[in-house]
Amino acid sequence: MAKIQIGCQTYTWQMSGELYLDKLQHIMNVVFNAGFAGIEPEVQFLRQFYDPVKMAEVLDEHQLQLAAICLVEDWRSSKETDVERVSADKLIDFLKHFPETMLALCQMPGSDRSDLQERQINLLECVRDIARRAFDQGVHSSYHPNSPVGSIYRTAEDYDILLNGLDDSVTGWAPDVGHIANGGMDPLQKIREYRSLVRHVHFKDMHGDRTWTQMGQGVVDFTGITAFLVETNYDGWIIVEDECPRAVSEPDLVTLEDGVIIREKLAPIVEQHGS
Repeated sequence: MAKIQIGCQTYTWQMSGELYLDKLQHIMNVVFNAGFAGIEPEVQFLRQFYDPVKMAEVLDEHQLQLAAICLVEDWRSSKETDVERVSADKLIDFLKHFPETMLALCQMPGSDRSDLQERQINLLECVRDIARRAFDQGVHSSYHPNSPVGSIYRTAEDYDILLNGLDDSVTGWAPDVGHIANGGMDPLQKIREYRSLVRHVHFKDMHGDRTWTQMGQGVVDFTGITAFLVETNYDGWIIVEDECPRAVSEPDLVTLEDGVIIREKLAPIVEQHGS
């Protein structure tokens, strides 16, 4: 049966601006104390730990696994810019030392959805190129759509284009249940529809009016989604990425409280089906 592990994303601290960018060790300590098994930092949090030896040491110190690293770029052209390619290749080279770690790709949202078709095609080309290079180096990747108004893959129609356009031989889909809901879709239904592509999963919550809220206080059916993933033998990570307004000033406390939800609501589902 499924071997799901549950981790935490650093975006909860990124919402505070630059306050925590040099505090990855602090974040790891909070993540461990909250009961998570792993962490997914965005590249800007690596800093001194953009060294595989140092990263391995700090992970071991905090008894955490490196679930994924998230690379966010513009990817507006049909090919990566020189700067984008250097950034991607540096991360791929780093991740060769962590073969179980996912390369999570996410596009920086634009200010609007102008030139939508061209931008959608360009993004797919860039993602396919990065994923192929990563795959050749033994690194697994997945693409994470988001849902701000300038996102180019945010509606049901967009998702059909994206998910039928990914080269699933070298990459997969990292569904974010909050962003799916914000795009007007049912997260469980969409994951069920494209289950074969799911390689990595993000959890966040929102109210019915599509405003973000703390995990467990909104409308997203985390228990139903978790049960479905387990029943269909998903063996990857679920990553909590809480974007509630309170996280801006209290990311540590929000994460510790999310850990309670995980232990009380989701861990029993994973353990029951995995036994």
